[in-house]
Amino acid sequence: MTELITDFDSITKYVSEVFSIENLTMGGKQQGYVARYYGILKRDSEQAHSRLFDQLSPMNLMPVFRWDGDRQVISIVHSLPQVKQFRPWVNLLLFILTFLSVLFAGALYTAETDPFIRPINFSRILQFLYEGWPFAVSFITILAAHEFGHYLAGRYHKVNVTLPFFIPMPFSLVGTMGAFINMQDVPRNRKQLLDIGVAGPLTGLLFAIPILIFGLTLSNLDVIPAVIPESTGFQIEGNSILYLLAKFSVFGRWLPQPVDFDGLNPFLYWVRYFFTGRPLPLGGMDVMIHPVAWAGWVGLLVTMLNLIPAGQFDGGHVFYVLFGSKAARAVKPIIVVLLFLLGFSWNGWWLWAGLVFLMGGRHAEPLDLITTVDKKRKLIAIVVLIIFLLIFTPVPFMIITG
Repeated sequence: MTELITDFDSITKYVSEVFSIENLTMGGKQQGYVARYYGILKRDSEQAHSRLFDQLSPMNLMPVFRWDGDRQVISIVHSLPQVKQFRPWVNLLLFILTFLSVLFAGALYTAETDPFIRPINFSRILQFLYEGWPFAVSFITILAAHEFGHYLAGRYHKVNVTLPFFIPMPFSLVGTMGAFINMQDVPRNRKQLLDIGVAGPLTGLLFAIPILIFGLTLSNLDVIPAVIPESTGFQIEGNSILYLLAKFSVFGRWLPQPVDFDGLNPFLYWVRYFFTGRPLPLGGMDVMIHPVAWAGWVGLLVTMLNLIPAGQFDGGHVFYVLFGSKAARAVKPIIVVLLFLLGFSWNGWWLWAGLVFLMGGRHAEPLDLITTVDKKRKLIAIVVLIIFLLIFTPVPFMIITG
């Protein structure tokens, strides 16, 4: 009993060094906190939280800073239990498997003939896989840059994050379901949450955009068949504003270029096509993208999906930090409805609408909600949301069949 009193006295002493205590409440397991102090901070909130965090860590405790009306509150809670650390060989194995899976997807994208016609031998398999390396190297570079952006930002802020886990998905369109890191600590404040959230998309785009432009220079313009033979088909990748501009910068045309504008003003035609993918541009001109350009395009798509401003997505963190929890909760049903409506143009959005509906209400709340975000970070957050609009692809894929 004496030890508990001593610990409590030490906690109060530490808190009083940074906080003018007006009153306090003792807690327990049922309340979810050890003690709660009401009052006003004596110093900068970020410095106060950092100092108190370091002092309480050896006691397996941590401070939570909140507002209660016009009063400030410091709750002392137990530290999160230590999560079992994965060994790096697990990350390496998943990376190798994912690379092979993406390599196979890239080879299928490049292949002009059926790779499974007999005779099948080891040499033929190696030759087939070799054809997939331009896509695989390009796309894995973008994906790795995205995840290591998160990882390095977390390490910079001394937040315990895992190495990236890559997810192989053999026989899929791009060979992977992406990758993720596991943030095993709660960020100290909104500055850290924002830095970690935006580091991935911005780092990924630093690679995706040059790879896309370079890939487009390797690509060719060709005419889309006006008539598709029966039992055949092909896929047209969708447009974002950035992708449209990238194609225009390389080819000097808005692509796909239709045979005519269906009696509409060209601007209205493009607005309709942008959001519906209709009418199909049969007989028109389009870019037949090189595997490197395909990797860049997929990189933009993955970044766009991560930037959906809801829940635990990177964009959700950005929106929450910029506008607060009330606005984040209010925008969730709007996003669900918009994605549901877009599903009539591309039914894959119905899956994402479901994901946002089920998980879009949860946000990663930092320990310190008193510390505000500086103007520079707010500007970065606004830029990231603008980037989301520039790379948003209403109709990611259009399948044309005979």
